[in-house]
This record gives sequence, C-alpha cells and structure tokens, in this order.
Amino acid sequence: MEAIRIVIPGVPVGKARARSNILMRNGKPVMGAGGRPIMTHHTPEKTENYEALVKYAGHQAMNGNPPTDQAVAIDLQLFVVPPASWSQKKRRDALEDRIRPTTKPDADNVLKAIADGLNGIVWADDKQMTDVIIRKRYAETPRAILYVRPALAVPSAPDTQEQKGLWHGSENPR
Repeated sequence: MEAIRIVIPGVPVGKARARSNILMRNGKPVMGAGGRPIMTHHTPEKTENYEALVKYAGHQAMNGNPPTDQAVAIDLQLFVVPPASWSQKKRRDALEDRIRPTTKPDADNVLKAIADGLNGIVWADDKQMTDVIIRKRYAETPRAILYVRPALAVPSAPDTQEQKGLWHGSENPR
C-alpha cells in the first residue's frame, strides 16, 4: 500500500448512535417470539449521509485499488468554521491557530464515522488502524483530510516515563 490522501468536503460529522424503537401497528407493539416486542434499529440520516460522502471520497482516493490488509497509520485533520457570532479579531485568532475548537463535533466520533465509511474501501476493517493522530482546527472551509499509510512506515513513539517503569501511581500498570 502506498500512502494516500483523502479529502472529505463539508462540515465533519460525528457518528451518532443507532436508534432503537418498538415496532408498532395500530398503536400497539408488535410482539415477537417469546412475547417480547419487536425492536427496529436505524442509523440517523445525518450519519448515513456523511458515511456515504466518506465512501465516495475513499473510492476516488483509492483509484480502483483494492483495500489493504496491512496495519495502517492515519493522520486525521478536521477543519471547522469559527462561529459567525465571533468578532473579527477572535475569528482571525481562530483562523491563525491561536484558538482551538472545543465544540462539536467530537473528534473521536468523526473518526468513527470516517473509519466505518472506509471499511472495505481503504482497509478491510477499521481494526487495522494501529496508529491514529487527530487534529481539530478552525478554517474558512470545513472539511476533513485523512492521510493513510502503512503502519510499519511510521516510527514508534519514544519511551515515555510510564513505559520506563517510572509510573507515579501506587504500582506500575504493566
């Protein structure tokens, strides 16, 4: 696998939880085996639409190549627009990276939507992601940019104090 860059236009969307409802007919629950109500499950439309956009961007970036079966490292950059209600000075500070976004969407939920959307397209399954970096910044144009490369091409992080046995808790967690 060669390194690829995937640009997903528009406002990044976090993966929302699937919703469950009791199946109703004529105002009464439909009962299944064992006398229990039948449940229906669906993914919210906003999540489905974003994952479809992710799939499209993934197909374009892969240019007909099959999904990798290797471990992958990803660098995800999320760009969100500063609020229109902010002063020009505050907006400029945000766009010049002096203010960081701490509002929705949650970076981890956007990662999940993108990872699920690229299953079977860029990688066989998102469990192949072994190294992940996520950054969320302000920009004039909302988008997500994902860099994917073989994980073995990325050097391991240097040992931290915790890894060297200098754990500050009552005992080393290893």
